[in-house]
Amino acid sequence: MSVLVVRDVEVEGVGGTNVLIHDGIITTVGSEVPVPASADVVDGHGGALLPGLHDHHIHLHALAADRASVRCGPPAVRTADELARTLASAAGDGWIRGVGYSEEVAGLLDSDSLDALHAERPVRIQHRSGAVWFLNSTAAALTELATADHPGVERDEKGRPTGRVWRADTWLRDRLPDSGPPSLADVGVELASYGITGLTDATPDLTPSTLEHLRTSHVDGSVPQHIRLLGAPFDFVGSKTFAVGPYKIVLADSGLPDLDDLATTIRRAHHAGRGVAVHCVSREAFAILLAALTEVGTVPGDRIEHGALIPVESIDDLRRLGLQVVTQPGFLADRGDAYLRDVPTVDLPDLYRCRSLIDGDLPVALSSDAPYGPADPWAVISAAVSRTCPTGDVVGVDERIPAATALDRYLTPLDNPGGAARRVRVGAPADLVLLDRPLADALAAPTADAVRATVIGGRVVHHT
Repeated sequence: MSVLVVRDVEVEGVGGTNVLIHDGIITTVGSEVPVPASADVVDGHGGALLPGLHDHHIHLHALAADRASVRCGPPAVRTADELARTLASAAGDGWIRGVGYSEEVAGLLDSDSLDALHAERPVRIQHRSGAVWFLNSTAAALTELATADHPGVERDEKGRPTGRVWRADTWLRDRLPDSGPPSLADVGVELASYGITGLTDATPDLTPSTLEHLRTSHVDGSVPQHIRLLGAPFDFVGSKTFAVGPYKIVLADSGLPDLDDLATTIRRAHHAGRGVAVHCVSREAFAILLAALTEVGTVPGDRIEHGALIPVESIDDLRRLGLQVVTQPGFLADRGDAYLRDVPTVDLPDLYRCRSLIDGDLPVALSSDAPYGPADPWAVISAAVSRTCPTGDVVGVDERIPAATALDRYLTPLDNPGGAARRVRVGAPADLVLLDRPLADALAAPTADAVRATVIGGRVVHHT
């Protein structure tokens, strides 16, 4: 039997509390808790003890690859000349994998424009939205885009590939040398350092090899967090800590689906006993989704991913349909300057709503969408509080929420992201985060620096 005591912590505002954990379950919470001789002890020094945070929308393999890639967009790179110098100085002599690109650097890239920046080595650069890859001519030839039949391979009016590949990550990766998935060990360590104990991987259409790598990484402890999978196939069989989630559907603005086809996919997921988790970032996609769900009906667990643009007049429709919203206000801090420049003024109040959804009695969860948004949940919490862009401008001042409310939206269950915040209580799983300060101080200035220790299943996986 494993025994852990976390002593002298603040639990729900009460200091001097001790928490006793047996075999991964909290068994005692109080000021007078005996410490068994066999117990491991973590001294909280008066810091707050909370349930572990859950990131309800993240892309694990993409995050691991991102950490080993060349930064090709703001703030590291802001001009075409800077991008050319960055590519020229990239380490190694083979493929260059770039991430974080934005059109403000050098426009919407294609093979010709990328060749002008760097033609010596094969280059593929991902747009910061994750929606499209740009390949120079060398990379296009090596991946045989000219003979490819994938619908995501964009072609010009003469049928020639432009070098843009839309929403085809798995297909593209299979055409690359050394295409095996990257190690997730560093990602697991990073996320544990933020106090994250549960993850929902939102990558769609996971292949058998990718699923197996995720499973192995979880079992061997590389990713110690509990995991739910939106992209698992309908016949997927998981476990208690590595489980299926709602079925991921992407409403890509580069090719919105036919309404009947979308309704058929939703019905198929519902018949398989799964809700749907629908990527939805534009007004057009939002309208199509509401129409499809109104026709098909909803089941518990149906959710909107992102909800980047939700018209205020549609909030009642979302509540009527019983939909959850998993959103990412961290994008405002990360790229709000681009929204101010590119999004019509009339749409700005609808961007990444928080307060109006919560006040409208909608189930809401916060998440990162890492690596496309900031992975640090405390940065996302700060963004939900301030809604401040890199320029210092505020987007949607009426959508600000208190830090305590934002934190609660990270403490909801993995299988109910819009539900009530979990609590440190007897009988609960010992998935916990210990802060180095009282909660009020942590919420006054949210930062990952406050995380002292992270416990998953009664085991300390991070400690400073």
